[in-house]
Amino acid sequence: MKFSIERGVLLKAVAQAQSVVERRNTIPILANVLIEAEGDTVRFRATDLDIEVVDRAPATVERDGAITVAAVLLNEIVRKLPDGALVTLTDQGASGRLSIEAGRSNFQLATLPREDFPVMASAEYAASFTAPAPVLRRLFDKAKFAISTEETRYYLNGVYMHVAEGEKGRVLRCVATDGHRLARIDADLPEGAETMAGVIVPRKTVNELRKLLDDDEAQIEVSVSETKVRFATPNITLTSKVIDGTFPDYSRVIPQNNSKRLEVDAAEFAKAVDRVATVSSERSRAVKLSLEEDRLVLSVNAPDSGAAEEELAVAYGDERLEIGFNAKYLQEIANQVDRENAVFLFNSSGDPTLMREGDDTSAVYVVMPMRV
Repeated sequence: MKFSIERGVLLKAVAQAQSVVERRNTIPILANVLIEAEGDTVRFRATDLDIEVVDRAPATVERDGAITVAAVLLNEIVRKLPDGALVTLTDQGASGRLSIEAGRSNFQLATLPREDFPVMASAEYAASFTAPAPVLRRLFDKAKFAISTEETRYYLNGVYMHVAEGEKGRVLRCVATDGHRLARIDADLPEGAETMAGVIVPRKTVNELRKLLDDDEAQIEVSVSETKVRFATPNITLTSKVIDGTFPDYSRVIPQNNSKRLEVDAAEFAKAVDRVATVSSERSRAVKLSLEEDRLVLSVNAPDSGAAEEELAVAYGDERLEIGFNAKYLQEIANQVDRENAVFLFNSSGDPTLMREGDDTSAVYVVMPMRV
């Protein structure tokens, strides 16, 4: 195998592949990236047995072939090569080395045979649809902060992507929750998604997928089966196992009758919460909201370190209310708001609170209060 490729193109492909590779591996081959050169294209394939990413890049191929080499090491070398360099990769065959040449630099890397590399079995996908990158980016970006990190409730360790009934018909919906907060994001249902089974997309897959969604013009082909989900652009294919579990009935925890309405500038609110939470104890990070007509006072009282309070002008016309929240949860939810104003709907100091952007119901967040 021998091919030449521009450094920037190579770096992009290798960086995408190596990010899937687990740093601590008991199986040596899983630390490698499989490089396959054929025709005028080179494929870079990496896996951790749960996720597989295949990146295709154009190259000048002199000899077809395939070999595996340490992914992180290859990425580091390519990253340090000068911009615009032409990089030539040659499989030395019997010596078990891959040579990398660029200008006056020459590297020899140990290889492992391609036969040892595990390729994810192809699946029959029951449903396929195409969605614009910005739509998927919004669905996953706005939901992922609420993914649980508790391994015992493994079925909450991802984003539940499914077809649901929205206010104006069927929608493509992403939901994530950790039991303390919940995010429910809707988008128009793409053609072909109607028959899709609901799947729980793991946290690591959500993070890897994000790298495919930066190009606003890109159309992402999504294929779903009961055990796998695949996201593909013309150059990158990301295939992942889904979490084998049942996502709980989240609709039961979304309050329907919260009537006390607070409207506040989301950015100002997030900054104010951050300021007063500075003095709170790390463990609880509790912040109290005291509401009366058109006035909100945020306060923190930490006996061992001090106290803080800040007043904000808001739109609120209901009875007095005092309610406590984890400061981190409040900030994360307020940071999801794209428009200026966040609308919070309260019931009482012991009930879940609902948050949305203005009157937009396509993105709804729920946060549980805490005692302060």
